[in-house]
Amino acid sequence: MQIVNVLHRGPVDYMTVDRLQRYIHGEVAALRMPDTFIVWEAQPTYTAGRRTEDKDIPDTSVPVIRMDRGGSVTYHGPGQLVVYPIVKVRPPKDVVAFVRNTERAIMGALAEYGIDSVQVEGRSGVWICAPGAIDRKVCAIGIKFADDATMHGLALNVTTNLEDFTRVIPCGLADAGVTSLAELGHPTTLDDAAVTLLPHLARAYQQFALRPSEELEVADTEAIITQMGDFHPTPHADTGSAWHPRH
Repeated sequence: MQIVNVLHRGPVDYMTVDRLQRYIHGEVAALRMPDTFIVWEAQPTYTAGRRTEDKDIPDTSVPVIRMDRGGSVTYHGPGQLVVYPIVKVRPPKDVVAFVRNTERAIMGALAEYGIDSVQVEGRSGVWICAPGAIDRKVCAIGIKFADDATMHGLALNVTTNLEDFTRVIPCGLADAGVTSLAELGHPTTLDDAAVTLLPHLARAYQQFALRPSEELEVADTEAIITQMGDFHPTPHADTGSAWHPRH
């Protein structure tokens, strides 16, 4: 698998990387490019997945972008490691199993920092749970299968400003909270978190990959961006548009 590392650019506009993701997804789906991890950090952005409801965005002044991923509304911003695994999958396609394996891979990476995390039945993502405290999500996941290849991915809170989540109901879960590696006493850099996490993800995806390989190679990101040229993705309904309440 190749790593397209955009972290060196610092926080990047969300839709700029979305365009890059859709270009690479098309290349991977057509078997013209190896399976890919896009690793990046977003400028402050709120995005709404397909399950978002009006009640999840109580403050209608919050600018939110609709996206064609699973899940509800979430926040992306500085200090958060975003990883898009773009994997050409073999049949049978099982998005639920892919997400569960993603969760377990993240849990394995967090264990290297001494963090005990869990899966919560009926809720995607990776969680920190303790008796007498609300469950807190440390990593959100929203993955889509299209043209037999995965897209979108995960957002791991490393040193994220958690106050930025308070303008929405994260993931549509009013009875849960969010946390970060820093809040849990393990501050680190996004680069270090990526180095720790990606091998776990690569191993987790072997059973799904049409072209299995745990080997990780750093791609020439600038060359891929140049190769992308003036590519413009085929529009998806509402994708990239502003969220407007249904009622």
